[in-house]
Amino acid sequence: MIKRKLINELKNHLQSKEISLITGPRQAGKTTLMRELVEFLEQRGDKTVFLNLDFESDKTHFSTQTALISKLKLELGAGSGYVFIDEIQRKENAGLFLKGIYDQDLKYKFIVSGSGSLELKEKIHESLAGRKRLFELNTLSFEEFADYRTSYRYEGRRSDFFKIEKIRTKALLDEYMNFGGYPRVVLEDGIREKTMIMDEIYRSYIEKDIAYLLKIDKPEAFAKMIRLLSSQISGLLNYSELASNSGISVPTLKNYLWYAEKTFVINQITPYFSNRLKEITKSPVAYFTDLGMRNYMIGLFGNLQNPADAGHIFQNMTYNILHEKLRFSPVFLHYWRTIDRAEVDFVIKKGETVIPLEVKFSVLKKPELGRSFHSFIEKYNPHEAILVNLDLQADIKIKNTHVKIIPFHELLSYEF
Repeated sequence: MIKRKLINELKNHLQSKEISLITGPRQAGKTTLMRELVEFLEQRGDKTVFLNLDFESDKTHFSTQTALISKLKLELGAGSGYVFIDEIQRKENAGLFLKGIYDQDLKYKFIVSGSGSLELKEKIHESLAGRKRLFELNTLSFEEFADYRTSYRYEGRRSDFFKIEKIRTKALLDEYMNFGGYPRVVLEDGIREKTMIMDEIYRSYIEKDIAYLLKIDKPEAFAKMIRLLSSQISGLLNYSELASNSGISVPTLKNYLWYAEKTFVINQITPYFSNRLKEITKSPVAYFTDLGMRNYMIGLFGNLQNPADAGHIFQNMTYNILHEKLRFSPVFLHYWRTIDRAEVDFVIKKGETVIPLEVKFSVLKKPELGRSFHSFIEKYNPHEAILVNLDLQADIKIKNTHVKIIPFHELLSYEF
């Protein structure tokens, strides 16, 4: 079994009356995680009931709130218990339905899961305001992947493993960059099997989330947009060009990009600027939440051989690490580019403090800072700057700026 970091947060929230709402991309492991919670609760003697709206036999109990409560009382009795509801997005007006159940002040704790389309379709945040806590389960992070691939032998000593076992660490990085972190993909060994699973995941996303649940008018245009995005990760989005190549209008494109972000396929970051005349201020940059999905879309699943393309994927992975670390903190993630084409991959902004972060997919022998990195340091005089690479660890000083050159795995435990 693959261990997920989110499990401990969910266990801690079992004592809260609030609904535990687990969202995330399709097939990221939500059902498995809920089954693990059921096992944990039953081992300590608690009563549970598990209902999956993908099954007609379970779905019949959701015809009315009264019908569901009758089913729960039958299974759990009048005392306390834990109710697990999987694939809640299958229920029309899911947010209002759950609100009505919750407001009856039953002795049951609800743990509910739904795919990325749930919020778009049901406005569940508004319906359950003050009644739920949101938990986002994405595909496996590099940490989770590496722990599983090393049979949890170095759990708690992962940093030492990365420093000492450099060849094995690079092999893990290559595999993760090629295939990504969908649990079913990771669990399979053969490339053919991995590819078949990724094809199924992609088709399920387009057919179920995009075409059926969200009822997007042109799912084929949406799919083409995603394919085009996969070929330009880390690049500025040109709305007019992307819309034209996708066969849709610019307003429709922006709407589709919003859908892609809300269904956990991409994330977008905006530029950092202080001078609107000299620095680009509009175009976002898109990154994929799963590297395997991106590679599949562009025909490179398991076949990353071009160093330039691997560099883009490495930058995407760095973004995912930063996003995971910073998303629940008062820290904002941007990029920096000027009209003179000076650019820095990421700018981390915390209050008035900024930290530029550059990514190099290479084994540096000595510190190598590009002209753009120097330009940012000269312009903003940050206290700290970071260069992420494959192996080198060093500290240098540029004027008043402390520049830390770190291997990518050091970023996993880096404190901002």
